[in-house]
Amino acid sequence: MPAVGGTMAAMQFPFSDREAAGRLLGEAVVQALRQQRLEKQPTVVLALTRGGVPVGVQVARALGCPWEPLVVRKVAAPLQSELAVGAVADGDPPVTVMDRQTMTMCGVDEAWVQAHAQEQIPELLRRRKLFFGERPRLSLRGKTAVVVDDGIATGATVRAAVQVVRARQAARVVVATPVAPAGVVSVLRAMVDGVVCLRTPENFAAVGWHYVRFPQVQDDEVCAAFKTVAEALP
Repeated sequence: MPAVGGTMAAMQFPFSDREAAGRLLGEAVVQALRQQRLEKQPTVVLALTRGGVPVGVQVARALGCPWEPLVVRKVAAPLQSELAVGAVADGDPPVTVMDRQTMTMCGVDEAWVQAHAQEQIPELLRRRKLFFGERPRLSLRGKTAVVVDDGIATGATVRAAVQVVRARQAARVVVATPVAPAGVVSVLRAMVDGVVCLRTPENFAAVGWHYVRFPQVQDDEVCAAFKTVAEALP
């Protein structure tokens, strides 16, 4: 199928916070799915933890669909905690991806990334248990899966998430984010059924630079948001 959506200009930039960005993104995703006549198809939002959760909640609200957190862990470059050379996502088994270009820039090899990815697995499993408890994950079979993050830098975490969602047999995968580099958006478009991105600034730097308020999202905030969903179920 053709790509769903594209790069769209937000009226407010930088975004005031994740919730505001999520409301704008939700409107854009609704429009993109409507253009492809997919608005009535079963849809699930997968919000990347932890920063993608406040954004994903707003996207799911706009779509009127269920959502759940998707646990991802960045493999950070040496001495650069915000720069990902790879990522691990919560699949069965967990999925690891590498960013070859960033690895070369940082002087690390595949063995180094694999070793550090393995170190992230215990924390990934801890968060899965904390967020889900005994709740089963939503079925994605035959549905449109909208993978949401608060911003994309190298794209490693999103690419890992996409592999997990594909393995869970989603019929279509759409990546949605408020901000990302244009080059990364182009790479993602070749991997998924559509990308909805509000802004692709030339001078990207870091995700947090594109928000007025960008505090770290805590585990208890994810738990509280997901608990609200559970309590709303009949």
